[in-house]
Amino acid sequence: MSDHDHHSHPPAPQAPLPEDAGSQALAEALSSSFGLVKFVMIGLVLVFLVSNFFIVGPQERALILRLGKPVGEGKEVLLGPGLHFALPYPLDVVRRIPITELQKVVSSSGWYATTPELEQAGQEPPAMPYLDPNNQGYVLTADANILHVRAELTYLITDPVRFVLDFTNAPAALRDALDNALIQTAARLPVDLLLTNNTAFKEALTREVSRLIEARQLGVTADRCDVRVKPPLFLKDAFDRVLTAQVASSTALNEARRYQNQITNQASSTAVTLVNLAESHRKRVVELTEGEAKRFQDLLPQYQANPELLFQQRYNEVISKVLSNAQDRVFLASRADGQPRELRLLLNRDPNREKPKTPGQP
Repeated sequence: MSDHDHHSHPPAPQAPLPEDAGSQALAEALSSSFGLVKFVMIGLVLVFLVSNFFIVGPQERALILRLGKPVGEGKEVLLGPGLHFALPYPLDVVRRIPITELQKVVSSSGWYATTPELEQAGQEPPAMPYLDPNNQGYVLTADANILHVRAELTYLITDPVRFVLDFTNAPAALRDALDNALIQTAARLPVDLLLTNNTAFKEALTREVSRLIEARQLGVTADRCDVRVKPPLFLKDAFDRVLTAQVASSTALNEARRYQNQITNQASSTAVTLVNLAESHRKRVVELTEGEAKRFQDLLPQYQANPELLFQQRYNEVISKVLSNAQDRVFLASRADGQPRELRLLLNRDPNREKPKTPGQP
């Protein structure tokens, strides 16, 4: 065979070795695994990106703290309602602040130690024969009495940035202000008012805690305070007796005031009636007097013209009135010489007459 024939025919392919087949299968497996890992990583990145979005509701605001510092400046620090993005924790921390929902904080510094079970059952812990400051909080009143007092403050967050950024624990700072207000308010009021007039105590406490909130710039507004007041547990029976006596005294005073009002109203009515009668009598007397005065004024010219004639007329009028009801009339004519006549009457009492005797009398 020539060299030409030798180069014109390519050599026949050789069968792959077993080692080459295993390498190819491993390469294919690695390629598939790499594709799966790449797909999982892309999914994780997408999940990571999506999970860092958050929604702020219409009733709240939010702050993003990046490494402990707020993101943004000025008004941009506070995020409004809508969709927002934050880096993953712990790089970013999202703080949500409710701005329309009323929040509550409770002060128990002046209350005795109890358990949730007793609170739920409405029961009190057993009374000790003395006040234990380690387990029983208390406040002092203006008249140096001891009471147990617990207060609940309802507030609204009005400055979310200050509320979150200016305090490590704003609710704790607010609770501290409520504790101070509770102690100061109780120290200004007597024990009777604290035990019997809950409304006055709540109003005074609300004013005091509002003053402290404004002074400390806590970023909230006090809505109202609810308080519970109880005497020391070991003096509860004595306070109950005093309260019962006060209630009885108040009832007696109310009855006395009611009776006083009744008598006063009756006296006022009687006085008005008497005044009206007196006024009517006065008017009648004045009218009669004015009529008599007018009549005398009318008679004055007649008297001045002929006094004797007017006297005789008036005399006859009076005599006719006097004798109008007389059964017997005796007239004594004047004497011819003009001297008065003398009339002598002998008037004797009825003679004593013996009473007729009844039968059987001696």
